[in-house]
Amino acid sequence: MAAVLGRYARAFADVAVKHKLNPDKTVAEMSEVVALVNGSRELRNVFSNPAVSREQKLGLLDAIVKRMEASNLLRNFLAVLIDQRRIANIGEIVEQFKQELDRRMGIAEARVSSARALTPAEKKSLEKQLAEITGKIVRATYAEDSALLGGVTVRVGSTIYDGSVHGQLQRLRELIVES
Repeated sequence: MAAVLGRYARAFADVAVKHKLNPDKTVAEMSEVVALVNGSRELRNVFSNPAVSREQKLGLLDAIVKRMEASNLLRNFLAVLIDQRRIANIGEIVEQFKQELDRRMGIAEARVSSARALTPAEKKSLEKQLAEITGKIVRATYAEDSALLGGVTVRVGSTIYDGSVHGQLQRLRELIVES
């Protein structure tokens, strides 16, 4: 199923890039649609019910898009999802769409865990170092982890960079054992 949903996400990413849509605005609009669809059982039922005519579904979609002041390209994409009975999967499609846009724009998501809250200067320095290491623009989210004695751990994709005190002690122990 994920492969099928990924095709929809990639196809809309192609459209967004081709028509030079503002990525942040497009993601925000799509996220608003996800909130509407996931927040209303009645709306999901109308869009997925084969007894409701296509014209009625599209009329409802047009009203929603007009109220949101969303783009016609997004409206057309949502119409395809409704026609193909994939609107219930809009949340997963939007997540894959975000990942695809990030990949195309050279953005890497990083999750940073630290023993204490980092200052803005420390965050900026860390993001700069990560950008140099990855060769990408880094979008980081930060969390405190009381299990860390000090330092930080960073996850970028499937790669973990361990700059924690525990990690440094572990590497030092391995060096001593090898000597």
